[in-house]
Amino acid sequence: MVVESAEQAALAAEVESWAGALARLEAAVQAHDLAGLDPGRAEEIHAQAETAEAALTHAQEAEQEVRVAHEGERAKAERLRGRLAELRNAEDCLDRLAEETEPVIRLAALAKGTEGHRRVSLTTYVLRHWFSQVVAAANVRLAAMSSGRYELKRTDEGGTRRERAGLTLAVTDRHTGTDRSPASLSGGETFYTSLALALGLADVVKAEAGGVDLDTLFIDEGFGSLDAATLDEVMAVIDDLRDRGRVIGIVSHVADLRERVPERLEVRRRPDGSSTVRVVA
Repeated sequence: MVVESAEQAALAAEVESWAGALARLEAAVQAHDLAGLDPGRAEEIHAQAETAEAALTHAQEAEQEVRVAHEGERAKAERLRGRLAELRNAEDCLDRLAEETEPVIRLAALAKGTEGHRRVSLTTYVLRHWFSQVVAAANVRLAAMSSGRYELKRTDEGGTRRERAGLTLAVTDRHTGTDRSPASLSGGETFYTSLALALGLADVVKAEAGGVDLDTLFIDEGFGSLDAATLDEVMAVIDDLRDRGRVIGIVSHVADLRERVPERLEVRRRPDGSSTVRVVA
């Protein structure tokens, strides 16, 4: 086999390269940090190296996951800081708004009756004023009907919220000098007290509603509960109203009223259950 000179030169260079590599490997084997290694454990060490490499790869992957999680949490923290700033701004706005609206809210609470000493709403307060006017007007009539014995007064004393609202009545009995509940009045007393209130209401409406007059008033029953003296007093008040131009209609079964009411409708029941009407004028 004849080898050309160029090929010989290439083989010689390759041999020289391998010889250099061998020398470097032999020198590396003789290095201080490799002293005492047993070549027979090469496979074991190689397996340990692969295990260590796998552990390193796993650790690197775990590190990457931690970095990603860290970035996510940092972004979340940034968003939370932004929301916290918005929340603080909202709280500042709320504080300013509460400070600005506090007088209005206070006024509204007073008007609704949820604050204040008596906790009376504005509506109830106005009603109390007009109710006082009605009671004052009713007392003028009641004094005549009761011969000066009874007087009504508005009261705001009581255990319930309705009683404390000032829209309930007490009756002052001048014979005993004490205040009574309207429930303690007899049937006749209750009747003419209610009549006095109705007339008082009519007087207040006329005085406060631009002169609007309640010209007609119907009284349904109740006269039978009055004794003769009280009936005279009540009819005197009704006659006075009639003389002043008001039309007073009375619905009653009391026979004595026939002589007192010259103009009337008499309704009589027939045996067959029908009725007849007769106009008396």
